[in-house]
Amino acid sequence: MAATTYTGTGATLAVSNAVNSVGMQPDLLWIKNRSAANSHQLADSIRGVTKYLFSDATAADDTRTDQVTAFSTSGFSLSALVVNTAVNNTGNNYVGWQWKAGGTAVSNTAGSITSSVSANTTAGFSVVTYTGNGSTGTVGHGLGVAPSMIIVKSRTSTIDNWQVYHASLGNTQRVTLNSTNAADSPSPGMWNSTSPTISVFSVGNQTGVNAATTYVAYCWAPVAGYSAFGSYTGNGSADGPFVYLGFRPRWLMIKSSSAVENWYVWDTARDAYNVASAQLYPNLSNAEASAVSIDANSNGFKCRSATVVNTSSATYIYAAFAENPLKYANAR
Repeated sequence: MAATTYTGTGATLAVSNAVNSVGMQPDLLWIKNRSAANSHQLADSIRGVTKYLFSDATAADDTRTDQVTAFSTSGFSLSALVVNTAVNNTGNNYVGWQWKAGGTAVSNTAGSITSSVSANTTAGFSVVTYTGNGSTGTVGHGLGVAPSMIIVKSRTSTIDNWQVYHASLGNTQRVTLNSTNAADSPSPGMWNSTSPTISVFSVGNQTGVNAATTYVAYCWAPVAGYSAFGSYTGNGSADGPFVYLGFRPRWLMIKSSSAVENWYVWDTARDAYNVASAQLYPNLSNAEASAVSIDANSNGFKCRSATVVNTSSATYIYAAFAENPLKYANAR
């Protein structure tokens, strides 16, 4: 996983994610304009670099040829067209969050619904596309272990939310990436009241995950020393709880599952030193804001705010990826 900052030029631009001369070709690219209110732009290698979804909106797949032109072996390339303010406006600051899956997708028939899967079992990440059956079913994810977080979006619906499964919430609850809503339990069940297995995840007959239309799912499984997914309880103090991860987080996303609250993302590309205060919000198009929030420590993170991600007695879920993984997904 890489978090890469860059400044827009309005001209053709190659953005490298290489660290110590080692880069990766991303299969999921998530770009946010830090300087202005532009929607979050998500492209992946299965849908292609011209297809975008927006984490802060319910919009369907949008075709844009004036943004990312290619995923390269060590990053991505941007178009020279100046109308693409969301990814390359002159003088604006951006961040590109990137994950490596398995490159070209293959057909997966492990579930009752056939899927196309690009999977990186070492890094515990896969990009999955499938066509729902409008009933209930299972979808192959290709990871070989049960995922702890799955984010699903309809590619055709303009009204369906981003549905998020998180292991800390169990198989009857969901949160929505594009909203501030607390976790709830829609009926009938979003995940068919069934936890993911080593080969499939389950979907109920909710339109957000399983109408007779197409979907994309991003699936993550925890890898010791590289990624972690869990929960904690806030104490309402500036001396907040410490959450052990086993690594210093490069990228950290937190959401209150018990209250109406924004999603928050920090990364050490934007905040190299503590306290980490550069906040972006997956559910909002807002520019980057600054507020004292967390310390990114060598073995986890510590909450430094009495609110935001640390309201007394509130429950929070998180996803974290390592700055210097103990297990290298891109080993050579």
